Amino acid sequence: MIEFRKVSKQFDAVKAIDNITAVIEEGHVFGLIGTNGAGKSTLMRLACGIFLPDQGEILVDGERVYDNGAVKEKIFYISDDQYFFRSGTARDIMKLYMTYYPAFDRVKWRDLMEKFGLDPERKVNTFSKGMKKQLSVICGVCAGTKYLLCDETFDGLDPVMRQAVKRLFVKEIEERGLTPVIASHNLRELEDICEYVGLLHKGGILFEQDLDEMKLNLHKVQCVIREEAALQKIRQGLEVLTMDSRGALYTFTVRGKRQHVESFMEELGLVFYELLPLSLEEIFISETEVKGYDVKALIL
Repeated sequence: MIEFRKVSKQFDAVKAIDNITAVIEEGHVFGLIGTNGAGKSTLMRLACGIFLPDQGEILVDGERVYDNGAVKEKIFYISDDQYFFRSGTARDIMKLYMTYYPAFDRVKWRDLMEKFGLDPERKVNTFSKGMKKQLSVICGVCAGTKYLLCDETFDGLDPVMRQAVKRLFVKEIEERGLTPVIASHNLRELEDICEYVGLLHKGGILFEQDLDEMKLNLHKVQCVIREEAALQKIRQGLEVLTMDSRGALYTFTVRGKRQHVESFMEELGLVFYELLPLSLEEIFISETEVKGYDVKALIL
């Protein structure tokens, strides 16, 4: 388990992380989403001990991670901005990681390199962006760590490789209890694989929640409203997060139990209404709009 206890981190005048308290449970895929500059990469670097928090503490399995070699052996971090030795081959990279991770599985590494079609003797600086990401994922999986922190893992991968990486993660979770933590802007990709999601905004965490449970309590309601009185009743009787209208057709995002929302809408006696499922992207937009991150305000 990775715990953040009132963690803050500042770079000069910029407060990247602001008093975050959160828990990442073991054996599940945790998705970290957020607005641009929300602090996702900083939180990742704090979690694996690259940065020291200015305030608060970060615990991995009950121990502080910063400057703790034994704890760092449990974590593999794949950065969005990857760095490789200019003249190093893929095999050289593997040998380097073997010195840091005693449980590194060299046999599995060879097998996955072959399956992914990567040449171990080829210099990494000749790899494409996607091939470098594949190499990083393979090394991360073979390092034998308990936690795999991935910053924009799917960026640069083609659709086939994205599916291959997802299946690889699922296999490792089932076989040895790997805990992948994935920060990404590609919410559609996260929705396919993540069980828990944390939403960051302006350095703070808005929520951390089971994705399925979250969807049960957030709904998109489409309805036809011809009278102002019915509109006012919806605003007063439901927890409305967002509202959009095109003539008499209204679309609301509301928070609450499905049964309550349905019974409320039935009592209004509208000409038409329906409840639709929300995607992770729609949840993200709804929750951040509540905090003032409104797409409509960004378009002049």
